[in-house]
Amino acid sequence: MRRALTPLALAAFCLFAQAPGASRKVYHERYAARVETLLCQAVAFRTEAGNKDAIAAQARWLEQQARELGLTYRGAGPVTEIELPGPPGAPVLGLVVHGDVQPAGESEWTVPPYQCTAKDGNIYGRGVADDKGPLVQGLLAMAALRDSGRQRTHTIRLLVGSDEESENLDIATYLKAHTPPDLSLVIDSAFPAVVGEKAWDRLDLTAADPYRERGASGSAVWRIVEVEAGITASIVPPRATARLQWAVPGRPTDFDTIRDFCPSPMARGYDCRVNPDRNEAVVTVTGRAAHAGVNIEGGRNALVMLANLVAGKAVRSGARDLLEFAAMAGNDLYGAGLGLTQNDPLWGRYNVNVATLKPVAGGALQLAINLRRPPPTTHQQIQSRMEQIVADFNRSHEASLTMGGYFQDEPLAFDPNAKIVKHLLADYTRATGTTERPAISGGATYAKRLPHAIAFGMWFPGRPYPGHDVDEHIPIADLHRGVDVLLEALADLACSPPLVEPFRP
Repeated sequence: MRRALTPLALAAFCLFAQAPGASRKVYHERYAARVETLLCQAVAFRTEAGNKDAIAAQARWLEQQARELGLTYRGAGPVTEIELPGPPGAPVLGLVVHGDVQPAGESEWTVPPYQCTAKDGNIYGRGVADDKGPLVQGLLAMAALRDSGRQRTHTIRLLVGSDEESENLDIATYLKAHTPPDLSLVIDSAFPAVVGEKAWDRLDLTAADPYRERGASGSAVWRIVEVEAGITASIVPPRATARLQWAVPGRPTDFDTIRDFCPSPMARGYDCRVNPDRNEAVVTVTGRAAHAGVNIEGGRNALVMLANLVAGKAVRSGARDLLEFAAMAGNDLYGAGLGLTQNDPLWGRYNVNVATLKPVAGGALQLAINLRRPPPTTHQQIQSRMEQIVADFNRSHEASLTMGGYFQDEPLAFDPNAKIVKHLLADYTRATGTTERPAISGGATYAKRLPHAIAFGMWFPGRPYPGHDVDEHIPIADLHRGVDVLLEALADLACSPPLVEPFRP
């Protein structure tokens, strides 16, 4: 009679059934050649917020790829499930990604964002890093692990969300009717393991009648008649434009004053153009888009630059108030302009992105500022603090800006000595031969939305993260290296007895 293996014996069998690295060998021999093709197919789906047709088309494509790879596909409302089954009744190890992307802001790109461009060892396209690259890596890692012959103790389930970059309601909706995995790796951040994710806040300021002049013009000779900037709260704004009219009755337009809008030389990474037309001038500043939470230093904030160039030259109005607040808040990238000066040894400082300035309902104009907040400040405390900042600004500028926004998130923190963290660090070291410290991220992931989840990869330390960036790209070599690390983690966690209390030491 055959006896069932004990957990210890089963773990030993998993370790020795194949030589170490067998699943990685299978990947490079059978699946690595598919990475670029599949990634380029995924990039072609323009899965921005609200594009339901593209999201549905991508889901059909995922079903086709899952079946071709011998994996199980299930639609689960706003989430797609793709599964590599384990033994009957096995616990579930989740791999979690999102299939939607941030808007590209195409005019700033040097390559078409929704088709792949291979150049200098990189693949360019919207989503190649965030998060369609990890989606493809997860699919192929599951197939390679199965083909390696390793005996699994877990079912591996890839969850593909659909609105992480916008409403972020997909996981909450999914959990109403579906049981979450017993343990999940969110492959939408950084290696080797993310032990802290800052909170995501948004401060909205609205001017109800933005272009109505207020009080004497003083030395100002222009009135703002239109202004707009930015893409979304999570992207450093790469473009900002203001349309101005000469505001001095009976005095000819001074074209030398127009030319003075753009200093020469401009700060590195910025461009400024002025287009005069009779008594009007359109001032356009371009900078560089970047991820507001993970690579804010890599951006060049066109809105803050425009605010500094225009505000002091314009007559008083709600639009000028918003520009002056934008200049104050954008004094630096870390919150000093808003009085946020804390600097935690582990978590670092705030990230503050003066993100968008756009018209809203009723002819109003709204400024949105994204804050990535470290502990210990709570969402109630930061909201109260911003209310005081806005009240002080209104009083000192004789302004009437109204405040709104989103203040409901909290930082996510894990014990760096937790079992799951130690396993993931060891998996990373085995796959790469290098040792890295656990990471803190300004970017929020599904780990905040899904129980028993932690972010693990797929971006390697040592270079700026390009998700949300103009000309988003990823090294082809890192796509393959990322699968190597992921396979090491899958061979560890999916071929061993479940970790007991994985988030505790």
